[in-house]
Amino acid sequence: MMTQIETLFHGILSGERRRSHAEVAARAARLAGGLQALGVGPGDCVCILMRNDIAFIEAAYATMTLGAYAVPINWHFKPDEVAYILGDTGTRVLIGHADLLHPLAGHVPAGVTVLSAPPPPEISASYAIDPAGLDGLPGVIDLETWLAGQSPYDGPALPQPQNMIYTSGTTGHPKGVKRFAPTPEQTASSERMRAMIYGLKPGARALCPGPLYHSAPNSFGLRAGKLGGLLALMPRFEPEQFLRLIAQEKIDTIFMVPTMFIRLMKLPPSVRARYDMSSLRHVIHAAAPCPADVKRAMIEWWGPVIYEFYGSTESGAVTFATSEDALRKPGTVGKISPGAELRFVGEQGRELPAGEIGEIYSRIAGNPDFTYHNKPDKRAEIDRDGFITSGDVGYIDADGYVFISDRKRDMVISGGVNIYPAEIEAVLLAVPGVHDCAVFGIPDDEFGEALMAVVQPTAGVALDAATIRAELAKSLAGYKVPKHIELRAELPREDSGKIFKRRLRDPYWVQAGRKI
Repeated sequence: MMTQIETLFHGILSGERRRSHAEVAARAARLAGGLQALGVGPGDCVCILMRNDIAFIEAAYATMTLGAYAVPINWHFKPDEVAYILGDTGTRVLIGHADLLHPLAGHVPAGVTVLSAPPPPEISASYAIDPAGLDGLPGVIDLETWLAGQSPYDGPALPQPQNMIYTSGTTGHPKGVKRFAPTPEQTASSERMRAMIYGLKPGARALCPGPLYHSAPNSFGLRAGKLGGLLALMPRFEPEQFLRLIAQEKIDTIFMVPTMFIRLMKLPPSVRARYDMSSLRHVIHAAAPCPADVKRAMIEWWGPVIYEFYGSTESGAVTFATSEDALRKPGTVGKISPGAELRFVGEQGRELPAGEIGEIYSRIAGNPDFTYHNKPDKRAEIDRDGFITSGDVGYIDADGYVFISDRKRDMVISGGVNIYPAEIEAVLLAVPGVHDCAVFGIPDDEFGEALMAVVQPTAGVALDAATIRAELAKSLAGYKVPKHIELRAELPREDSGKIFKRRLRDPYWVQAGRKI
């Protein structure tokens, strides 16, 4: 008699579509052969403008086979933002979903071959895409028709670079993080680190609910797809469908962001109890702060299988926290990862001792170095003696646990006092009736900056500014209670879970005629 494990599907699935590893490998080989015929070679770029799809994974594998850089593009970008990346990369080929390519008419540089794939049924349903009118885009080649005529790549095995991820571009244009070719020792070191962080092992049954254009889901998904087990993709995160997938497919490894935890905890207990979570072994999260009470509730529900890392596209994972760490030191992002080094630097450039808040600089000697594509000067700006910063500030305590206070650029200086909005946001999220929030500084004639909190109430809950201030005053010093509080039905948020603070903050500075 076959066991349940033996009957489980192995390959990549998305919605009702299932493609075996052999089928994915064969399609990626033909795609690589076709890309080579279009002139793609080592060091070149192929841009991918797709939602989470099996074809995305195949396109990335094919590009890497040729020693070229796959460049995922955030599909939320406007046409001129996409055009900027196409031009900056000098891409030879753009592969995209048809509905995402249509707005780009007139924005694609001359000489770029555009391959179009229809959005599959699960994506069309999830995003309410009308298939009518998606055909007939001038100069665009149907991916499947083209692929059928290609021969598999049969050239030599080439070093496979990591995908080149463009940062979100909080100021100016986004920057492409381009890794140098690793040495064999660096490759082995990086793989050991990622195995620990992501928890991926041969045969892993992995679930990727986050967007593949982001660095961590991209790295997680591409590795999981080659381990012989399962890689399940979700077009977008939907809480109950997520639980259903875990139970049905016996998922054991997942990459998540804290917003997903929050949405799961808002499900009725009866719904959460409906699905078996016992297969879970390693759930890693990152990208945004996770409220300590939410983390504790998730560990109580799923057990000590939840891990966290802190890092960036540029630095890699420089800290790592287990469930036990999270319970022992609420709010920590863990201890320094093996092979990583951190420095906490004060305003005068002095390295600070434990317990003092400073800008975080890091390096992982075993990782290949990087540059910003076409912008080496920007790389130099974040470097200090071989250590780099992403602008976060925080501290390390006497026990070696790291805590993130905030982004340096988000720090508010009011009346000469440094205030970290993340601390206030953590307290706000614990106020009954607060679903989400963002705290930032706005111009103030007297103090230079004043605190503004934008609060999204829980549906059906009546909140007012006076009640919120009274609750905050129970836990915060008076100068940390926001002077201005605004209630909004929705907050702008990225797929990674990060709030678009600039969209909330910038209008106040523009109105005041001040530099943003």
